[in-house]
Amino acid sequence: MRKETQKLLLLSLLGLVTVDMAAQQQVKKDTVKNIEEVVVTALGIKRQDRSLGYVAETIKSDELLKTQNNNWSQALEGKVAGLKIQTAGAGPLGSSIIKLRGDISMNPDQNNALIVVDGVPLNNNTTGTGFSAYGAGAKADLPIDYGNGINTINPDDIESITILKGSTASALYGSRGAGGAVMITTKSGKSKNGKVQVSLNSYSSYDTVLKWPDYQYEYGQGTMQKDTNGNYFYSYQASADGINTGATSSAFGPKFAGQYYFQYDPTTEGQSATRQLWQPYKNNIKDFWQTGTTFSNNISVEASNENTSFRSSLTYLKNEWMMPNTGFDRFNAAFSVDHKLSEKLKMGIKLNYNKTKSDNLPATGYSNQSISYFMIFQNPNVDLSWYRPIWKAGKDQIEQIHPFSSFIDNPYLIAYEMLNGVDKNFITGNVNVNYKIAKNFDVMLRSGMEITNEERTQKRPWNTANYLQGMYREQHVKLMDLNNDVLFTYKNTINDFDFSASAGGNIRYTEYTMNDYIAEGLLKPGLYTMPNGISTTSRFAKPSDKQVNSTYALANVSYKNRIFLDLTARNDWSSTLPVENRSYFYPSVATSFILSDIFSLSSDQFNYWKLRASWSKVGNDTDPYQLIKYYSNSDFTGSVESPSLYPNPNLRPNMITNIEAGMDFTILKNRINYTITAYQNNSKDQIIKIPMLWEAGYSTRVINAGEVRNRGLEMTLNTYPVKNRNFSWSINANWSMNRNKILSIPAEFNGEPYVMGNVGGAVYFNAVVGGSLGDLYGYGLMYTPNGEVIYGSDGLTAKPTQMKKIGNAYPKWRAGLQNEFKYKNIALSFSFDGQYKGVAYSQSHHKMSEQGKLEHTLAGRDNPGGLIIGEGVVQNPDGSFSANTKGVLASAYYADYYRRANVETNTFDTSFIKLRDARIAYSFPKNITEQLKITDLTLALFGRNLWMWTEFPLFDPEVATLNDNQITPGVEMGQLPTARTVGIQLNVKF
Repeated sequence: MRKETQKLLLLSLLGLVTVDMAAQQQVKKDTVKNIEEVVVTALGIKRQDRSLGYVAETIKSDELLKTQNNNWSQALEGKVAGLKIQTAGAGPLGSSIIKLRGDISMNPDQNNALIVVDGVPLNNNTTGTGFSAYGAGAKADLPIDYGNGINTINPDDIESITILKGSTASALYGSRGAGGAVMITTKSGKSKNGKVQVSLNSYSSYDTVLKWPDYQYEYGQGTMQKDTNGNYFYSYQASADGINTGATSSAFGPKFAGQYYFQYDPTTEGQSATRQLWQPYKNNIKDFWQTGTTFSNNISVEASNENTSFRSSLTYLKNEWMMPNTGFDRFNAAFSVDHKLSEKLKMGIKLNYNKTKSDNLPATGYSNQSISYFMIFQNPNVDLSWYRPIWKAGKDQIEQIHPFSSFIDNPYLIAYEMLNGVDKNFITGNVNVNYKIAKNFDVMLRSGMEITNEERTQKRPWNTANYLQGMYREQHVKLMDLNNDVLFTYKNTINDFDFSASAGGNIRYTEYTMNDYIAEGLLKPGLYTMPNGISTTSRFAKPSDKQVNSTYALANVSYKNRIFLDLTARNDWSSTLPVENRSYFYPSVATSFILSDIFSLSSDQFNYWKLRASWSKVGNDTDPYQLIKYYSNSDFTGSVESPSLYPNPNLRPNMITNIEAGMDFTILKNRINYTITAYQNNSKDQIIKIPMLWEAGYSTRVINAGEVRNRGLEMTLNTYPVKNRNFSWSINANWSMNRNKILSIPAEFNGEPYVMGNVGGAVYFNAVVGGSLGDLYGYGLMYTPNGEVIYGSDGLTAKPTQMKKIGNAYPKWRAGLQNEFKYKNIALSFSFDGQYKGVAYSQSHHKMSEQGKLEHTLAGRDNPGGLIIGEGVVQNPDGSFSANTKGVLASAYYADYYRRANVETNTFDTSFIKLRDARIAYSFPKNITEQLKITDLTLALFGRNLWMWTEFPLFDPEVATLNDNQITPGVEMGQLPTARTVGIQLNVKF
């Protein structure tokens, strides 16, 4: 019987699908038949999912816009198996990296997925401030999250996102695709009937703090000091009651019980003339934070006809973050046009411009310039309003109000005077030309660019803990990344065989510079210019240029549209490797079998069964200027400084081997879709840095060493439990696990751990044969063979001499669950996700426990004499153990048990479940929209991070530290609060 075909577009977690339906065949209204998903693969090539021998998951733009984010990538969290969005929780711009299937390298810079926009790779590197997250006592500055390439992309301009998880899927992108790829396709004009379509997307959202630590407000400032009568007391400065107890940051002072003491008087900026009521100020941290707001308006215009499609859009977003006087403005403009010049020649242009501007972004980390530092040190008996004037009377810009410790800067000074500004211009775009040389033969030329021009400023006033006479800094960051591709493609059909072969090449050239100017000390306070500096330094960056030339080829063969074979090959020549090792070749092979067609198994109950497998070998190069000795510009004009890195003229490319296999099932008239994938990655000859003795004149050297293996399992389930004319219910679920194992480390360590890095000198990431990437090492408690804690004769915990493994930063598994209900014109959706196990060390927990700021430190304070006897044993001279009976002051006990070096007692399980997002939307019926002369009108309420379950004691278990320019999971070092967001959204189409 002759078939007529119509196409329907269906929105599902898997993305855009084409549905062929026999027009004369009776089809029940609650079924979906013959699903053939179309996905965007490497180099922007569109393929049917059935032909792929690897997993490629697609997310449509609607998913990104359901609950608006300042950073669109966070909308992917929990929706794709094996994908993790890692942020540092460091402010409103929310720099993030995307990891697929865990870490594959001991070099953290090589574990991230490649971001590809319209076929052109995006440089997602982050330029840091040059400072670590732990800066206490170092007289240094802190990291600031200025954003990275991901958050410059406007979600209103994204049409779809395809996740290519394994290196086989992204092999054609060479070194940059070793960690998988995220393929972003931006929107182009696709209006109906050649009419001009105008779309408006407007939303407002409001942020509040999702979770607070359990602060205690039963005891005030002090260190369990007693007066001459043997009673606990408090005195701001010395008084008739006793010595000064108001200079400490600890909260082991008297209990709040209605008594009166000499306290701080904000009117005199000194000791009160009379004793004042001893009372807690229970919102003296929370009230500093405000309700954050974000307002965004997008307008787009598009049109298309047989020969031309056109789209342009403008977006303006204004954010005021939860911390006062922080936030940003963002402007996006996008333009695209595709034109058919003739039957043989087509041309397309896409251009995106982003401008991000902020007068102030928060610093993050553990040091005086961070608001996190203030929250840790704020005492229960201190009124927040005492700080609000910022400057002492008559000493504006000269002397700040910080009456309790010179090490703790005024929180309003941090917010309104320690300013971190940015003005960033970011341009991406490409021009592509397609020419049909013959009937089955065509060529594509594409030239893409990425240009960043970023101006940063950091202002530090007089009288701060780290800059007594202030500081002013300017950073000028410039990046240009050019990609040029040519691809020849031949397609043909011979009997039952479909054949496609492509060959081409790529030239990628990158230039990067960062110039740094610092005025140390200000001649005139409050004037932030370089000429006003007492001493100035100018550091002109050495060039950081890189070029990679590539050739590649791919071939696809299918038999009766049911057996498929893909072959790819690529050769790179990288400027970062020596001439003899500069050229490296890597192939891939992938195959899929549509078993339901091969064995004629298709029926209404069993619709689709696909078996797939793939293998690849991918090369990876390194950063520039590591082959020979390069001198850097020093702080002194006209001079240079010797490098600390010992070069290696014999570097080889890192090689990654990937094998993957899986199956896809579709049953019950395509109402249930299930996918399972198993994979293994082996990464050899990693390019890493190891320490050297300073006597050699260098601190590190770069070598090839080490092997890491990743094994994992991923599953997804997409189903329609109910689907009829008026009501539908869809469920999308995913689950993934990854097991990482270090097979070898550099031979130079002779079996000792290879320290890949540390944070704050407390938590170490050690590589040990048989261990895993993400293993946290540090000092902990000492135990008897029976598991009892050992104490010393002083009543404090025994101190070990060796570090031990505390846990691993990565979870045992992750999972996500999305539900969507549609009833006529109403749609309700919500999404949960979570993880099981994994740990993180908390610097804030250490310090607040040491100072008695958290509720768990209340235990034992009311004991006789305020003494605590630690639960455990002491070791006798003969080696035996007996019960610990030595009591110590509660203040001493908590300061010791939760000391910074005790990583074990300050490390916690990061298991969690989050209501990640929720949305209810109403689409107005046609009889209303027609009267308004519009084609579509939708109003929605949405929320993000609405609820969370976790036992992690700080703000958020999804914690990571921004350490200079690296996002390091597993460590909390001055974390800023996570936002709970609610908002309203309006979509209109004309």
